[in-house]
Amino acid sequence: MRLPFLFVLGTVMIDAMGIGLVLPIMPELIVEVQGGTLADAAIWGGVLSTAFAAMQFVFGPILGNLSDAYGRRTVLLVSLFVMSLDYVVMAIAGSIWLLLAGRIVGGITAATHATAAAFMADVSKPHEKAANFGLLGAAFGVGFVLGPVIGGLLSEYGTRAPFWAAAALSALTFLGGLLVMPETVTDKTRRAFSLRRANPVNSLRAIASLPGIRPMLWVYFLYSVSIYVYPAIWAYFTTERFGWSPQMIGLSLGLYGIGMAAVQGGLIRPATRYLGERVTIIYGMAFEVVSFLLLAFLTNGFIALMLIPITAAGAVVTPALQALTSRATPDSQQGELQGVLTSLHALSMVISPLVMTSVFAHFAKPEAAIYLPGAPFLLALLLMVVGFALFLRSRPVVA
Repeated sequence: MRLPFLFVLGTVMIDAMGIGLVLPIMPELIVEVQGGTLADAAIWGGVLSTAFAAMQFVFGPILGNLSDAYGRRTVLLVSLFVMSLDYVVMAIAGSIWLLLAGRIVGGITAATHATAAAFMADVSKPHEKAANFGLLGAAFGVGFVLGPVIGGLLSEYGTRAPFWAAAALSALTFLGGLLVMPETVTDKTRRAFSLRRANPVNSLRAIASLPGIRPMLWVYFLYSVSIYVYPAIWAYFTTERFGWSPQMIGLSLGLYGIGMAAVQGGLIRPATRYLGERVTIIYGMAFEVVSFLLLAFLTNGFIALMLIPITAAGAVVTPALQALTSRATPDSQQGELQGVLTSLHALSMVISPLVMTSVFAHFAKPEAAIYLPGAPFLLALLLMVVGFALFLRSRPVVA
């Protein structure tokens, strides 16, 4: 299964690039096609990110349920093919509305994280799930590295160059998948597609009805809303606070992605082995709380870079949460579960960019009563604390 593993991890990496690629160039790109100030660009950036995430929210359960019925291979390959075409559209977009349309389609094709996670659940023994979900997180981290780095470096050749590179990479990954990806859904685990269950609300109800799962879903959602403060405002925050260039923003996001990949690809396995998933999650959330508090009031860009390893250490939370919920879910519902988790993550990406960029825009204006560009990090800290308290009271039941 080595080559299929690499293909699935590559697909997750491409999904992550869809988020990170546009971050360094987004302020300049929006001003280029729309005009206005940096604060105006932040608002439009929130709208574009929200459109991307809204489609993931709607289509995460749909693709997850489709993969339960028709297989992981078909869903992943079709999504990659459409994604490569979407990047071409983004590369030639000349208006904010075409950019918006591109992000909508991109959000649909990037909702395959649920299918990739279901593949990992298919091929993993119970004790291997946290580590293999960690590999997905590491792949996401690599994509988060490549996206900002490519976006930052290629911005020297124009704001559209990164999209052409992503289109080529998506197409190559699609071709590779045609050759190596097997089907892991068997007649025993296959389940007929139901549009009613594919509805994100109905899927959420079905999964939340499993013993002990509901509070874990709330924890996952609150964690996702708070952690998304980084991609939502980082480019605007560091431009306003530290005067960073697109290249510097790309470098900093790349360092964060490297740290996240190292944590989820390497640290998660020994952490869950020696500490267990629950204690690992507690430590991860504690690291995030410290990071949010420091970044809220930071005025030194060099120190912000030095904080990245602490921030990245919190990345153990997501795979550990996925492992806990996966072990409490029947095998026939793994795709549905991962679709729900993808939807919750996407819903957080709908809410977080709008809220965090609005908070940033309010507190970053020169005429603001309280000038505090780091204010969104304080909001993220509050949400993380609520999620942490809820987690301490939750006890999922292993299926």
